[in-house]
Amino acid sequence: MTNIAIIGAAGRMGRRIAALAIESGQFNITAATDHPACDAIGKDVGELAGVGTFGLNVTASLDALDADHGPDVAIDFSLPEGTMQALPLFRKQGVAMVIGTTGLTESQQAELADTAGEIPIVFASNYSVGMNLLFKLVGEVAKVLGPQYDIDIEETHHRFKKDAPSGTAMTLAKNICASLGKDAGETIVLGRGGQQPRKDGEIGMHALRLGDTVGEHSVHYGCLGETVTLSHSAHTRDTFVRGALRAAQWVDGKKPGLYDMSNVLGL
Repeated sequence: MTNIAIIGAAGRMGRRIAALAIESGQFNITAATDHPACDAIGKDVGELAGVGTFGLNVTASLDALDADHGPDVAIDFSLPEGTMQALPLFRKQGVAMVIGTTGLTESQQAELADTAGEIPIVFASNYSVGMNLLFKLVGEVAKVLGPQYDIDIEETHHRFKKDAPSGTAMTLAKNICASLGKDAGETIVLGRGGQQPRKDGEIGMHALRLGDTVGEHSVHYGCLGETVTLSHSAHTRDTFVRGALRAAQWVDGKKPGLYDMSNVLGL
């Protein structure tokens, strides 16, 4: 059994993490938290997840967490401010982390990397096994096709997603840039409008927010004559949850360091 804490337990991902962790019988939830204004505070984490009474309530703080009987791994799919509050606590207690929070600033990512010098952290923009295979492929395809192919990335998520473009889309673009030896900041263009003709070598990024779409990503490579498209569609959040739980089991007991799903999957 792997003991886990769930940060952002009342969110869409947090509830499914709790549900699948409980149903699997391979995890024991020792703590579940969310922000103080959340209406789920004080509710049983199992009932909140729709799998029956578990015997542990969602709290607004991890301050009272028992370092001697706490989690082996903390799974965090909250907001950037929640992640930043959790990092120093788990760093102090030596608890490994699996982080799927998106929208972190460069300074927040730097703090996360610094924390990984003392505890093992898996940090990924997407925990889907299929998407992580796509992360590996997009740069290789760009290299083979060559500079005559334009590249645009399109992503669609539910209307409630706060950040755009998605962290997953940015990872796809950055992986392509790394493969081609380009600077991501100078190459990625967020949307287009007005008189804005395409520049050679740029990567266009387009974000759609529609209804309850779980997550769709497409990388389009086009030249005069043909288009090649690599795409991934997530039908349910459980795809990401299973990957995050797999990462939690993998990172338990690992040496301090900053890992991602390519490490977990051996890609």
